[in-house]
Amino acid sequence: MSDRYSRLLAEYAHSVEWTALPPETVHEVKRRVLDSIGVAVAAFAEDAPKAVRRYAYAFAVPDGATLWGTPVRSTPEVAGFVNGVMVRYLDFNDTYLSREPLHPSDMIPALMALAEWRRCPPRDFIVAVAVAYEVGVALCDAASLRVHGWDHVNYIAVGTACGAARLLGLTPVQTEHAIAIATVPHAAMRQTRAGELSMWKGAAAANAARNAVFAVLLAEAGMTGPFQPFAGEMGFFRQLLGGGAFDDAALQSLAEGRPPRRILDTYIKYWPVEYHAQSAVDAALQIRRELGGPAQIAVVHIDTFRAAYEIIAKDPEKWEPQTRETADHSLPYIVAVALLDGQVNRASFSPARFRDPELRDFLKRRVTLREDPDLTKQYPDGIPNRITVKTPEGRTLVREVRYPRGHARNPMTDEEVLAKFRANVASYWTVEQADRVADLVLRLEDLPDWDELMVWLRV
Repeated sequence: MSDRYSRLLAEYAHSVEWTALPPETVHEVKRRVLDSIGVAVAAFAEDAPKAVRRYAYAFAVPDGATLWGTPVRSTPEVAGFVNGVMVRYLDFNDTYLSREPLHPSDMIPALMALAEWRRCPPRDFIVAVAVAYEVGVALCDAASLRVHGWDHVNYIAVGTACGAARLLGLTPVQTEHAIAIATVPHAAMRQTRAGELSMWKGAAAANAARNAVFAVLLAEAGMTGPFQPFAGEMGFFRQLLGGGAFDDAALQSLAEGRPPRRILDTYIKYWPVEYHAQSAVDAALQIRRELGGPAQIAVVHIDTFRAAYEIIAKDPEKWEPQTRETADHSLPYIVAVALLDGQVNRASFSPARFRDPELRDFLKRRVTLREDPDLTKQYPDGIPNRITVKTPEGRTLVREVRYPRGHARNPMTDEEVLAKFRANVASYWTVEQADRVADLVLRLEDLPDWDELMVWLRV
């Protein structure tokens, strides 16, 4: 049933052992798990997480996987989906940028749900996450889905399938079938992220990861998947890449069986906004601190790079957002709120803020934006945004940021990751509970099972 790509991915997933993981990879996996739990708890009472929990409560399973924040358990597919929506909802989880962007920690909730349900040791889960990141990041380097109208979460499905197959100890042949079942029937369209954005923007990746868990369990039970899922006549390359280029060199590290390290190339978010706007927030806040207040802002101009323009600026909806999902994916709105408020946080994307008439008038009358070809040349190595502000007196301030805090070239310290986690859970947990969860996650490989951690995750 193979093509060379499904075989390569399956053999790589099967080959990775705990003893081969570099210590820095293990440490980074635990940082990403902690970050994911923090952003999930922060989103616990938001509309989309509440909706998917209402759905999940109808499928309670006593010996299932935990719906984070609750004592309720469900099937691993359902629990992984619910927890994945929580992780993704605030657009505050990690990112990787290349030919295709990705939020690789979208794979963590599904893998953790599967590990808890099957009683897999946390150490095996760490291996699975490292494998999933390695595969997902490599695929992003190989080809762009976005330019062909398909969503990046298709790579989430492949990466999760590889990690889940490794977690459950599937053979390479079973893993190939799992990859095929996860990939061929579930192609996700880019319409999820076009125009006005809905709740599904934060659910699409969780759905892709859920499909991957479903596929792995089917393959384990003996189900076969479509043959030649990538290179076949009607496979991934022809249908989702338009028969276009796929850079085989991006998979070379997998072909050579190198220990997984690509998680170190991905970025933890410092601000709760779409990643291409992270550097714009840094630049805008630098200007705001120098100005001292919004009264000193007469005109704002944003110079950005092509990917940011296409993803978070060009649509008319980005200039007059009607939903939270659109607001945190709007470069002009994000810059405006940073300059006016001197901060960017969850409240920046509340309906009261993005519907404020004065802010909308500011966007309409004072903010301009264009793609700068010189900035485009610097992407994806960096994400350069340049903000120019003119004051009523005619003074001009310019700030440009290429590597925002949290980028692989400007990484957050352990202390900063812990501070972000504690701030995210502060509305629901005591300091004692936050410290206990952090302690358990940061020694995850030594835990005998998942029971204690899941109890401490309740809100």
